[in-house]
Amino acid sequence: MQMRVYVPMTVPMLEQLSQDRLFMPLSGTVFTVTPALREAYTADGDDELAEVAMAEAARASLRLLSAQPGARTRRVVVSADVAAAEHRPDLDAAVARVHEPITLKQVASVHVDLEDAEEDVRRAAEVVDAADLGDEDAEFALGDAEDHSLAWYATQELPFLLELM
Repeated sequence: MQMRVYVPMTVPMLEQLSQDRLFMPLSGTVFTVTPALREAYTADGDDELAEVAMAEAARASLRLLSAQPGARTRRVVVSADVAAAEHRPDLDAAVARVHEPITLKQVASVHVDLEDAEEDVRRAAEVVDAADLGDEDAEFALGDAEDHSLAWYATQELPFLLELM
């Protein structure tokens, strides 16, 4: 049985996926609907829980951006179907780890910020760690970025998406 995972990425990582047709998430880290996430959000259904897992992946994309100065400041999340992912309750309710690279054939869709989000995403990437530590101004900056919805792209649109960026 396949399980849907959400993989945080950056635009350069997405370009690498397009070129190599496979990728290994950083430290194997992905986000998914885990038993712990179901327990934390007992009133929500699978679709809502998947949105929570994707939002967590989008926030992790900000962390990746903060470590890649000069990268195009857009959050990127790839959703993929994998055979297995190991839940990592030591990290967070939606965090899991894959042990095998993910191929482009396993990718269900790609989610990327639109151009109008870039400034808010840049500011959020600069302060994401401070927000985690409770800095209110940083939390507002994070909220500004998270107010932007990620645009959905089919896998076959990936080359065109990258060309237009």
